[in-house]
Amino acid sequence: MRKSGVGNNNNNNQKKRQRLPAPGQPGGGANTSPGTGQQGGYQGNRPAGAPGQQGQGGNRPGGQGQGNRPAQGNNRSGQGNNRTPQPALTPEQNDKQIQEQIKATLAKLSGGKNNAAANRARYRRDKRGMAAEEREALRAQNELDAKTLKLTEFISANDLASLMDVNVNEVIRVCLGMGMFVSINQRLDAEAITVIADEFGYDVEFLSAEEDEEAIDLSDAPEDLQPRAPIVTIMGHVDHGKTSLLDYIRSASVAKGEAGGITQHIGAYEVTTKSGSPITFLDTPGHEAFTAMRARGAKVTDIAIIVIAADDSVMPQTKEAINHAQAAGVPIVIALNKVDKPTSNPEKIREELSQMNILVEEWGGKYQSQEVSAKSGLGVEDLLEKVLLEAELLDLKANPERNAVGTVIEAELDKGRGYVTTVLVQTGTLNVGDVVLAGPHYGRVKAMTDYRGKKKKVAGPATPVQVLGLTGAPQAGDRIQVMETEREARELATQRQQLAREQSIRTKKHITLDEIGRRLAIGSFKELNILVKGDVDGSVEALSDSLLKLSTPEVKVNILSKGVGAISESDVLLASASDAIIIGFQVRPSQSARRLAEQEQIDVRLYSIIYNAINEVKDAMEGMLAPTLHEVVVANAEVRQVFNITKVGTIAGCMMTDGTLTRKTRVRVVRDGIVQHTGEIQDLKRFKDDVSEVRQGYECGISIKGFNDLQEGDNIEGFEEQEIKRKL
Repeated sequence: MRKSGVGNNNNNNQKKRQRLPAPGQPGGGANTSPGTGQQGGYQGNRPAGAPGQQGQGGNRPGGQGQGNRPAQGNNRSGQGNNRTPQPALTPEQNDKQIQEQIKATLAKLSGGKNNAAANRARYRRDKRGMAAEEREALRAQNELDAKTLKLTEFISANDLASLMDVNVNEVIRVCLGMGMFVSINQRLDAEAITVIADEFGYDVEFLSAEEDEEAIDLSDAPEDLQPRAPIVTIMGHVDHGKTSLLDYIRSASVAKGEAGGITQHIGAYEVTTKSGSPITFLDTPGHEAFTAMRARGAKVTDIAIIVIAADDSVMPQTKEAINHAQAAGVPIVIALNKVDKPTSNPEKIREELSQMNILVEEWGGKYQSQEVSAKSGLGVEDLLEKVLLEAELLDLKANPERNAVGTVIEAELDKGRGYVTTVLVQTGTLNVGDVVLAGPHYGRVKAMTDYRGKKKKVAGPATPVQVLGLTGAPQAGDRIQVMETEREARELATQRQQLAREQSIRTKKHITLDEIGRRLAIGSFKELNILVKGDVDGSVEALSDSLLKLSTPEVKVNILSKGVGAISESDVLLASASDAIIIGFQVRPSQSARRLAEQEQIDVRLYSIIYNAINEVKDAMEGMLAPTLHEVVVANAEVRQVFNITKVGTIAGCMMTDGTLTRKTRVRVVRDGIVQHTGEIQDLKRFKDDVSEVRQGYECGISIKGFNDLQEGDNIEGFEEQEIKRKL
């Protein structure tokens, strides 16, 4: 017990702070009595006693070596007290030693993390280096882009100077040095722009009118995409039953309303099958004149149905339609129509298709085919199922929550509603009130209707609608997009109009001495100048292209102007100034334009079927048979009031404004310059009496066979076919 107590005291003494010896005491411990043999030193490091003496810890008696414990323990004898006394450390040395110990301790604690820290530092260094390199590369690219001008052709000298950030006078001085006399607002062609820009150290990259607009990002996040209806185009040769097939599908009768029973416009229709699946159909014309229209139909479509009459063969236009579909990369479904006719031979059609490398599934190929009858409906449901199967494989999706982007299918001018544009929305949602841009025209959507005339406020993806509100008739095939502001749309539309106008002016060829010499060598060179007006843009474009193809080395066809709408006085004046003829397709001239054409002796030709227009112009150009029958307008009556009488029909109260109308005269109902109906008179009355004729300045009542949709303001013109020698 005693040893234990001594040991504890000794431990306490070891933990105590070292104290300096008291004054007057030679190194002795505190309270050390004389004669104990203690010879100075610190209490915690006391020297061993003299020989023959026992060392004591302080003033307490204890065992041997208690004042300086041996290394082996507290309870053992202090036989090993042989250490030499350590000199006392100064405060500066103490601080230095403490700092070194702290550094050593920290080094030990972080010994395993040195490599990681070095790696992190190296990564940060590398990252800073890569960022510096990227900044340098971006700066170099920006300098390169700053030296490259992206612009459209035919910009003015002032605009070019602004793009190069130089004074316009310097640009004019450079032009004068090259022998070009230009003004500030004069537009420059591509060659002049390239030379001028090179003088100032710039490269030039020319953009088209479509590329000049801001790029539209059509990519969407996968979670924003939703399934949409497939867009299906019906293609094929004329009179093979395309429109009749579509009529059966949507339970309508469109073919009866077409002139000559053929389709001359692209129609867009939205139908729902019996299974509840929506499908959008595009009906394209089959005549070869509508190549561009069929190409546009295949361009916006997802699936193409090629209709081939089983009692006919694979015609050239059918081959062309297949080529368009293959070039567009869309799946093809073959519909063999008219299989219920006794002369049909579907196997012959499959054999002809195999010669074109179009193998149907029945013959081990990859193309689906179906035998159908557009009149009886045989196989139509199976055809639609195959179309939906192709659509399911395509996994068609679109984002309805973005600004709408679509394609112009057709455009026409309606005097009562303005410019009516048929649009197929491809992605996004089009709303009433949106600001849209289509080619060189823009406007705010005032109203939207479907193909049946029903009003719509919203049009989602794969939905065809008729849009009202554009400032003009865009070209079929133009892209239509929703813009953020009307100012932005107006600026882009103005730029495109200026570019198109400048291009049309610059591309006009003026006669040269070489051309005069060539014409004199030919001896009988002639030019045929033509103005084309039509009811819709697609028909105007197709007719103009067909007439241009009729040019020969001896006779050249020039299309001076083409447009949509009724024939106006300005058209007649242009034809008079340029010695041209006017061809109207499904349109009629106004009364003032007709009188002006008679005064100026301008030949105005009006057609309802494209074949007749092309053939007659071709015959006239080649000096062949000229048509002996010519339509002559003999009377005009203006509808003042309409009366609906039970069991009789619609009676139009009219005022004869021109000519004489008889009961045998054929009549044509014209509304706002557009032909609505052509037929015969059923009843012609003066008050309550039947009369044989009514002359100019008298009122009369007229009813027309098979037509009751007469409206106030309509013009009823009577015409007769007379044998007149025609000169072009």
